[in-house]
Amino acid sequence: MSKNLLVIEDSKSIASVIERIGTSLNYNVTVAYSFAEVKHLLAKPHDFFLATVDYSLPDANNGEVIPFVLDHNIPSIVMTGHMDDITRKKILSLPVVDYITKENSQAYHYLLRVLRAQTTNADISVLVVDDSLTARNQVCNLLKRRNFNVYDVSDGHKALQLLNEHPEIKLVITDQEMPKMSGIELVQKIRRNISKDELIVIGISGANKSSQSARFIKNGADDFLRKPFCPEEFYCRIMQNIEKLKHLETISLAANKDYLTSLFNRRYFLDKVTHTYENQESILTTYVLALIAIDNFKDINENIGHKMADNILIELANLLNKHFKGDLTARFGGGEFSVLISGEDEKIIEEHLNEFRQVVAKNTLSTKEAEHNFTVSIGCTIMHDENTLKELLTEANRAIHEAIDNGGNCTVMNGFIELE
Repeated sequence: MSKNLLVIEDSKSIASVIERIGTSLNYNVTVAYSFAEVKHLLAKPHDFFLATVDYSLPDANNGEVIPFVLDHNIPSIVMTGHMDDITRKKILSLPVVDYITKENSQAYHYLLRVLRAQTTNADISVLVVDDSLTARNQVCNLLKRRNFNVYDVSDGHKALQLLNEHPEIKLVITDQEMPKMSGIELVQKIRRNISKDELIVIGISGANKSSQSARFIKNGADDFLRKPFCPEEFYCRIMQNIEKLKHLETISLAANKDYLTSLFNRRYFLDKVTHTYENQESILTTYVLALIAIDNFKDINENIGHKMADNILIELANLLNKHFKGDLTARFGGGEFSVLISGEDEKIIEEHLNEFRQVVAKNTLSTKEAEHNFTVSIGCTIMHDENTLKELLTEANRAIHEAIDNGGNCTVMNGFIELE
């Protein structure tokens, strides 16, 4: 859904540039060229998600428009053609999103980054760890100004518990000087389970020790800020680290996803199965590895063409995502897929697999030329602590070949064949 951006700028050429940037990010842009126009706009019901505010307008030379817009609960990015220490302090004393000096083209590249982040930060969860309620609230307020989803706790033990409960957290900001567990100790514990590709950690400290930043980074932190810090430096560090993480996630997705179906690939799947082996939390949970093969896939390729074969692969991937929500699914290659299913009862899991097989058999893929049906064979095995991953795969492969040799469209589990 598009969001509304208010652009307040007396220069028509600059307003046009900002409008193009906003439009490129799917904002609905409204332009006001004077304080009088702003007053007229905001006197009526409005729903502005964000505003860019020129510091100096013909009828408001000294930034009078900024608090006016903020008083209407519109987050604001201040744009100014001139910046001195007095003006800078005045702007930073207000709860603005950011300020940008209109010096050169880089200013507008930075504006684009901030405008984009304001729409995407709501999907990013941040955890603030500090035993000082005042300091914690200050950081939380800065983050909320940038639309992050924010959690906060007072010590490292609570932080670890919250990270376990909320794996969607992508950034941790931790103070060093805390009772029970220091910030550096917290970083060490975090990095035992969560890599830099998955979570950013930024350390902060008020101690006047030149080695503090190096200690944090050597122990797994991504960045460091010394208290008291300036909000603009804080925002620059946060934005830079979030962009780095997103870049790494993009690379990781490209490396771990199948290009056609967008399911995970074989390598990623087996890495996750290995991790599950090593970190089983409950003996009450049963894990079943199921290999799924499209019956006669080679004949499908040869007889009805590669394009239809690709459509069948995509359709099966969609059915897997729909039927096994929350489970790990992957395409191994060709017409072979896999899913790691967890539950409390192996019989219920087997019934779920048979239901899926029957859904596939009844599914019809329609094209302009014809309608096509296909079936799958399933071979599965239960994960046991005493088995190695190689043994698990060997058993699953034996089961899938038995299913195929039996004529297809059947499930083999623990040596037993399930037909329609």
